[in-house]
Amino acid sequence: MSLIIDTVSVHLPSKRKATPSGWISFNAVCCHNNGNTADRRGRGGIMINEGVSYHCFNCGFKASWQPGRPLSVKFKKLLNWLNVSDDLITKCSLESLRLKDDTDQKYEQELLPVFLDKALPMGSKPLNEWIQDPPEELVPVLEYLTGRGLDIDDWPWYWTDETGFQNRLIIPFFHNKRIVGYTARLIRDGKVKYISEQQPGYVFNLDNQHQERQFVLVTEGPIDAICLDAVAVMSNELGPKQIQQINNLKKEVIIIPDKDVAGLKMIEQALELNWSVSMPDWPEGIKDINDAVKVYGKIYTLLRVLESKESMPLKIQLRMKKWIGTQ
Repeated sequence: MSLIIDTVSVHLPSKRKATPSGWISFNAVCCHNNGNTADRRGRGGIMINEGVSYHCFNCGFKASWQPGRPLSVKFKKLLNWLNVSDDLITKCSLESLRLKDDTDQKYEQELLPVFLDKALPMGSKPLNEWIQDPPEELVPVLEYLTGRGLDIDDWPWYWTDETGFQNRLIIPFFHNKRIVGYTARLIRDGKVKYISEQQPGYVFNLDNQHQERQFVLVTEGPIDAICLDAVAVMSNELGPKQIQQINNLKKEVIIIPDKDVAGLKMIEQALELNWSVSMPDWPEGIKDINDAVKVYGKIYTLLRVLESKESMPLKIQLRMKKWIGTQ
C-alpha cells in the first residue's frame, strides 16, 4: 500500500461502519468546515482500493485520489480535516508526484513500439556495391537520385535487379542500426509510386538525431528527411507512438509540412502538441523540402527553414492560411 492510502486509513474516525459494497461510512468531516451544520448521521463515505474516493451525502463535498495523479486541493483539505499533520500531508503530496512519474514512465514504456527485423526485396545490395560494375538498368536510378539533388553517400540506398524493382530506388528503414523495413520509390511516372514494408509507429531516421542537437525537424516523406537529416513519419498525420518517440528526444520539435491541403493535418497536430512549425515563403512550384533542395541546395534550404520557424499558435494559424492559399 502507498503512504497516501496508509495515512487515510490510519486517520479515519474511530466511529465508522463498513458496508458490503466496500464503502466506509462515518460522520462527515467536511460539513462544518464548509459552513454547514455538522454531520451527526454518518453521511460521510470513503472507498479505499487502489486509490481513495470520498463523498459526503450531507453537503455534497467530494474528493479523490488515484495513482498517477497529484494530490488535489480538495484532497489536501480532506486530509487536513482528518487531522493529518501538515508535515505528513507534504510527504503524501511528494509521494503522489513520485507515483505519477512512475506511472508516466510505465505508460511511455508501454507506448514505445517494438520493431522486428525485416528483409529487403530479393537481391538487394547497396548502391555502392552495384556501381563498381553497374548494369544498364541501374543508370536511370542513379540519374533519378542526382535529379533529386541527392548524392549516393546521403543514405545507404539499395537496389535490386529483380523484376518489379529494377525501376525503383530502395530506401531502407533503420532502428538501432537494424533494418526494420523499407520503401521502394518508383523513379518514373506510374500508378504504384511506393512499395513499402513499414511497421506501425515507425519514425524514419530517428537513430541520427544526436544528443547535442537543439531541435528535430519533422517531415512527411523520407527523401525530404534525408535532405536535411530530419525525421519522417511517412504520412501527413502522426500517430501516438510516433509522437512519443519524437518527444522522447527532449528537443524543440519543428514540423515542416508539405505545401498542400493535406499538410494542414500536421500543422493542426503541431498546434495541439505545442510544437513549432516552419512554412518558408517558397516560390510557386516548390511543394516540399526536396523541391527546395533541388533549386537552392541543402544549406540554404535549411537556413530558410530555421528562419521561418514559428512557435506562437496565433502566428502559426495566420501563416497557415497564407501557406495553403499560395500553393
